[in-house]
Amino acid sequence: MGLSAKGSAVLRCWGARCRWRREQQLSPSWSGVAGGRPRPILDMSYSRHFLDFQGSSIPSSMKKLVVTKLSSNFRDAVTLRQDSPVPLPGDGDLLVRNRFVGINASDINYSAGRYDTSVKPPFDVGFEGIGDVVALGLSASASYTVGQAVAYLSPGSFAEYTVVPAKNAVPLPSVKPEFLTLMVSGTTAYISLKEHGELSEGKKVLVTAAAGGTGQFAVQLAKKAKCHVIGTCSSDKKAGFLRSIGCDHSINYKTENVGAILRKDYPEGVDIVYESVGGKMFDLAVNSLATKGRLIVIGFISGYQTPTGLQPIKAELLPVKLLKKSASIRGFFLNHYLSEYPMALKHLLKMCENGELVCEVDLGNLSPEGKFTGLESIFRAVDYMYMGKNIGKIVVELPHSVNSKL
Repeated sequence: MGLSAKGSAVLRCWGARCRWRREQQLSPSWSGVAGGRPRPILDMSYSRHFLDFQGSSIPSSMKKLVVTKLSSNFRDAVTLRQDSPVPLPGDGDLLVRNRFVGINASDINYSAGRYDTSVKPPFDVGFEGIGDVVALGLSASASYTVGQAVAYLSPGSFAEYTVVPAKNAVPLPSVKPEFLTLMVSGTTAYISLKEHGELSEGKKVLVTAAAGGTGQFAVQLAKKAKCHVIGTCSSDKKAGFLRSIGCDHSINYKTENVGAILRKDYPEGVDIVYESVGGKMFDLAVNSLATKGRLIVIGFISGYQTPTGLQPIKAELLPVKLLKKSASIRGFFLNHYLSEYPMALKHLLKMCENGELVCEVDLGNLSPEGKFTGLESIFRAVDYMYMGKNIGKIVVELPHSVNSKL
């Protein structure tokens, strides 16, 4: 009998302790014993794959964040549960002990139920994480081993342990938060610009929210294509960061008139806009397009905390404006381009490892209450993002106390 969640029992070996837990009442294979009662035939050859690699016991319960109410207010929507069962990996799964998890603007859209209107609470939250494989199924053991560092893009990352399909995991040389910046933010910038940007030398590219998790990669990738890059941001410190990663012209929209500067410095308009803010910034971006210009919409964060998720735009004149300039607007949602994802991530990881890409991580060290540590701090991290304080990708560290028996 293989060790599968579909069998009559599942072997759990957390550290040195193994126990059987009955999952379903299915008939196992039996071997008769003369004059005695039949006994089950057990295949123990792969039990070692269920061992925690530090030699410590994997707990039976864990903390995780769960959406218990649909709301665009993350604090209202999400509850921290202290005693959720640690899940078991299925045949093709990994059990990952999360070390770092990424914060995305769309976490609020997810908690509000905007991506799937049929979803009903409770459900898990969080899209991406990095950690160590501490247990795995038999099929997954063909490609992964206990103790391996992996990153993944899979629902339910805001937890101490997450079951991840092996096909959604990426092996890493080490557990570094910089790698996490690439899973959603980096690939979004890479694929959207590749598919819709038509970047070439000398093109003028405007990136809104340029110092954020995704914006930082849009700036760098456009520069690598030898484009002239303009980036909007909300502070002089962010403007300095943008210059450090190659941005040609940074504009602090808190203290400068973005529209006036663009009209003065770029009277013929910009060729590509990489837009993630929405509302008034979207209107400004449309008005700033050059002839045959392209506007790529990857989000509209300014509206996410509202009941509808949208900020008003001046759309009534949009057809005329696009027609007069032969311009276009393209939307981009990463889930629709997953066929491109492995190639994009592989390329970005190589660039990161070779030092060709700045992968800026914001762990909250400069936030009023300090570094984002533990699941409890995810609420602060989301607030920090929506206050526009972050430079780079916001990442939360999940420390683990491990008492090794090795």
